[in-house]
Amino acid sequence: MALFARTGSLLRQGRLGRQVHASLSQNRLFGNDTQTGHKDVTTTIKSKHNENVIWSDALLTKEEREQFLSSKNKGATLYITGLSGSGKSTVGAALERKLLEMGIHAYRLDGDNIRFGLNSGLGFSAEDREENLRRIGEVAALFADSGVIAITSFISPYRASREKAREIHKKSDLPFIEVFADVPLEVAESRDPKGLYKKARAGELKNFTGIDDPYEAPENPEIVLPTHELSVEQSCDKMINELRKMGIIRV
Repeated sequence: MALFARTGSLLRQGRLGRQVHASLSQNRLFGNDTQTGHKDVTTTIKSKHNENVIWSDALLTKEEREQFLSSKNKGATLYITGLSGSGKSTVGAALERKLLEMGIHAYRLDGDNIRFGLNSGLGFSAEDREENLRRIGEVAALFADSGVIAITSFISPYRASREKAREIHKKSDLPFIEVFADVPLEVAESRDPKGLYKKARAGELKNFTGIDDPYEAPENPEIVLPTHELSVEQSCDKMINELRKMGIIRV
């Protein structure tokens, strides 16, 4: 009787089905042979830089991952680009909070924050800046592949590097949304939240974007945010509405 009562309780809670499914999945993936799982994930895709590095495939699709997570969104990257002082970090942080409050998986990758850890060994030469953006493109794609909406806030001044980031996502069939924080240079410079324009004008900071290094504005961004005309709230609402139209968020 106790067994039947226990089974009935599990069925009512929906837990028995999940336990059976998990057990069947484990048997399917691993079986009695401990190498079965290894054979399932090993592919023939070799790295370009080392043929001994072989891609290990997942045992589920992106759609299955979203289903298991009960996601209200698809994984994607919102790539916010613009001059220093254009509002990238401000709207990125606000959007992250707003999405999480809606129950949507989101995480912000900020240009300065990344240089505290992952990219702390990189400087600001043209080569280092390109490597900085290459890494963030790869990391953002990993977040997107996991079912998270990655929000990146980087100056990312060159079209070529932004296109490379887009290509990384395209290869994995991951949505990439370029967001242009579009403000006139004089507005960005008047804000100067970090005092960097002042240093650049005084010759204390070389190769500063907008002063002695160019910023190549996006030609066809998916979203444009004139942050000198929109409030932070309006900027977030505009991005959320676009994500809804694209089918990336479902609430």
